[in-house]
Amino acid sequence: MSNPFRYGTDQLTVEKTIAIASGKLKAVLSEEAIKKIKASQQYVQQIVAENKTVYGVNTGFGILANTPISKEDTATLQYKILQSHSVGVGDPIPVEVAKIMLITKVHALAQGFSGVQFSTLERITWHIENDVIPVVPEKGSVGASGDLAPLAHLFLPLIGLGEVWAKNGKETIRKNTSEVLKEKGLQPVQLGPKEGLALINGTQFILSFAVKAVQRMHNCLEAADIIGAMSLEALTGTKAPFDERLHALRPYKGNKLVAQRLRLLLNDSAIMQSHMDCGRVQDPYSLRCMPQVHGASRNAWLHLKELTEIELNAVTDNPIILGADDTISGGNFHGQPMALPLDYCCFAAAEIGNISDRRCYLLLEGKWGLPMLLMKDVGLNSGFMIPQYTTAALVTENKTLCFPASADSIPTSLGQEDHVSMGAISGRKLNRVLDNLEFILAIELLSACQAIEFRRPLKSSVLLEFAHDYVREYVGFAEEDRIFADDINKVSGLIKDFSFVEKVNEVAASKGIELNNGFQEFSAL
Repeated sequence: MSNPFRYGTDQLTVEKTIAIASGKLKAVLSEEAIKKIKASQQYVQQIVAENKTVYGVNTGFGILANTPISKEDTATLQYKILQSHSVGVGDPIPVEVAKIMLITKVHALAQGFSGVQFSTLERITWHIENDVIPVVPEKGSVGASGDLAPLAHLFLPLIGLGEVWAKNGKETIRKNTSEVLKEKGLQPVQLGPKEGLALINGTQFILSFAVKAVQRMHNCLEAADIIGAMSLEALTGTKAPFDERLHALRPYKGNKLVAQRLRLLLNDSAIMQSHMDCGRVQDPYSLRCMPQVHGASRNAWLHLKELTEIELNAVTDNPIILGADDTISGGNFHGQPMALPLDYCCFAAAEIGNISDRRCYLLLEGKWGLPMLLMKDVGLNSGFMIPQYTTAALVTENKTLCFPASADSIPTSLGQEDHVSMGAISGRKLNRVLDNLEFILAIELLSACQAIEFRRPLKSSVLLEFAHDYVREYVGFAEEDRIFADDINKVSGLIKDFSFVEKVNEVAASKGIELNNGFQEFSAL
């Protein structure tokens, strides 16, 4: 294992965040961070002792910002804020996302501008290291003043309330926090002044969904290039539109990368060589314009990745404690910087599904030497007709999810918080689109594998033949109808767990093929 990541000191990336969450990278509170944390907490104690008025330390919250709180009640105020703001509804978010919320919150607080106790951060890191992860409902955040409701639920376990996911043998089960703390011999944390506010002010719910979206969308984009190349081969399309000289004339980074990948994926294909003089002038857009369409989505992904990594290292608390006499009450908790790129990527991910469905349709038409519906004996058999119904349904569902949540705002806190980002909805919605996209790509992959076998004995490139054979380890050629849902679930599993892309990349590396050469910013996560 590499050197541990140091909260509050080192720069967090999407890759490192996921590695910490999966246990592949250890993370610690460094001595440097501990000094900053303790100094900041001492500033807050001084504010209370000297009875200086600072928002959230000795005042109420939101519209109650002008309501003073006595010195004796400052700690009780922090306990109550976690209770009052725990208003989330709906299903729990994935355990991994909740764990990433804890990781990103520790990193933000450990920078020493929030006035929290070192002991509080120690307890949060205990939750991370022992996989005792709070249960967080999916709905209730408007994305400013931070992700109040989900963060309140995330930190209820600190004060002995709420529920957590905990190990029970090999299982992870949902348990009451009080029961788990009793089993572990732990007492609830006694929150100090400002701590409750510091815990719930921030964008960690939006951010954690963005982290997962960056990881998952990258995988889908990589898979889409491979699968699109397989469909092109099955349809005897040409690789001429991927010529490097063409894309130098319109040099978007994503377009150039996709064109390069397609050239390499199709290199030395006997199928491609077999129809060089076929007389077909142009392929349909869903084949010919893969660099432009996949590439545009790559550009959107890169924008989200860059902004996510700024947010990963940001302090999104309010107020910011710079010293006992120097505090700033601002708006770093506002989710708009993340809401807009999340919505942008929602469209970009949906478009990858849209073009993939078009290629599925082309594979079924019975043109260019392929049998109609990708089966020789149709009539009695429906062949691959109905799986394309599923891609059509999923594509349309994704279109309905493309309304930008960030285009809306509803005032809260009696107008004090009069413009909110709705970024929490943007983050959840993008991940729902990616759920559907993984299935759409799986159906195209199934269809392309079926179609490419009608080109035998001709072979495709080394990489695409491997991709075909890897799928065939799980799903065989279909001579007749069967329950295709089983096939779809098996193949979508290879996309969802990243193994399809990882295996193709491993073979490429073993052959000295660098699919992303010169495009480090688009590198795998």
